[in-house]
Amino acid sequence: MEILIKFIYLISAIFFIFGIKFLAKVKTARRGNRFAAFGMFLSVLATLIKMNFIEGSIGISTIIAGIVVGGFIGLIVSRTVKMTAMPELVAVFNGVGGGASVLVALSYVFSNQGQNFNLINSITVAFSVLIGVVTFSGSIIAFSKLKGLIKGEPILFTFSHFLNLVLLLGSVYFLYMGITGSLNGINDQAIQYFLIGGGIALVLGVLLVTPIGGADMPVVISLLNSYSGLAAAATGFVLGNLVLVVSGALVGASGIILTKIMCKAMNRSLTNVLFGGFGGPSEQESQEAGEYQGVKSTGAEEVAMMVDSADSIIIVPGYGLAVAQAQHAIRELVDELEKKGKKVQFAIHPVAGRMPGHMNVLLAEANIDYDKLKDLDQINSEFKNTDLVYVIGANDVVNPAAINDPKSPIFGMPILKVFEAATVINVKRSLSPGFANIKNPLFEQDNSLMFFEDAKKATEDIVKELREG
Repeated sequence: MEILIKFIYLISAIFFIFGIKFLAKVKTARRGNRFAAFGMFLSVLATLIKMNFIEGSIGISTIIAGIVVGGFIGLIVSRTVKMTAMPELVAVFNGVGGGASVLVALSYVFSNQGQNFNLINSITVAFSVLIGVVTFSGSIIAFSKLKGLIKGEPILFTFSHFLNLVLLLGSVYFLYMGITGSLNGINDQAIQYFLIGGGIALVLGVLLVTPIGGADMPVVISLLNSYSGLAAAATGFVLGNLVLVVSGALVGASGIILTKIMCKAMNRSLTNVLFGGFGGPSEQESQEAGEYQGVKSTGAEEVAMMVDSADSIIIVPGYGLAVAQAQHAIRELVDELEKKGKKVQFAIHPVAGRMPGHMNVLLAEANIDYDKLKDLDQINSEFKNTDLVYVIGANDVVNPAAINDPKSPIFGMPILKVFEAATVINVKRSLSPGFANIKNPLFEQDNSLMFFEDAKKATEDIVKELREG
């Protein structure tokens, strides 16, 4: 029976590996999700078999109850959470993953009172507590920023980095005391050390994320995702559970890789993201963000005429598209344009939106052909030969200051070079700045027009004009 259980764990780990592999491409993402879900089903099944035939039936009813309750919550969430709230949901998932790892590690400590831990077990418990708690509290703050419960700008105060260092050292010290105490037998004092170390880490997680601005949320989410995987892997070592180690390591590694990709897309180091306080509204930046000259506005009828006369069109989606839920209107626009024989493509910046892949998910929901979605490296060379670019709700990722202004805080950040196109239509409610809180010179260029309107309504009005024309 033990061999059978280990074999099922091995098969589930293989499904996790292929699941992540398929998730790497838009075309196979759904298959990857199904593979990962089936791998999780096998893991739970193996755990139930182990509980029943090896460890006795104690606890099986609790596990089944947890599956039923968790499955019901998941079903409700999948049917009620809007696509615009997907970043917040991912932040919650990261927090739940980190919190679950902590609870499992601590339950292992409580259930083994009076017994001596070996050094590996003690260290992995401490590591799981530290990383898991930081992930949990940090994810709650990330969720609150994304949800607007607290302001999205960096919350900075004097000596914040020094305080974080003190908290980290304090947490490590108490966890170390818990480690040394557990080697001589788990007692109340050792448990208290673990709990105090976890409590300090809880505060540390809050203070690590509050100084990070909304523009950096894609990086924070992917990093916290990596943390949750590392915490799960540590818990797997504690329990001696192979599949938990493998799945946690996969999540941790993929999260780190994705974090690196996000940082590269913003031309910033991870250290700068975590400690730079980027995106804060300085007085000078706030004034500059509102000073525009020579901005030309347009309307649906004029845009429809320009679109109708264009042969090649590139659509650049941003967070404004997600807020307005304009993806289905965009699909209607694409259908109308293709009926007229136009070439339509989408330019997707790696950090467009509030989480990695946010725009891809939204456009996939509207059943837009995957082949039309081009990343920054694929599409940038085509703007100079494009008749019209339709920028809908994007700002910082098309800001030419990243190329032309060495003093700009986003200088060096790879952007979509929409300014090279013959005509650029920018759909925004106003001239308000993006997450970087800086002025966008694109709006002042001679080939650039502003369509001041809600992204969904603007697109619907254009489609209406095209149909009537």
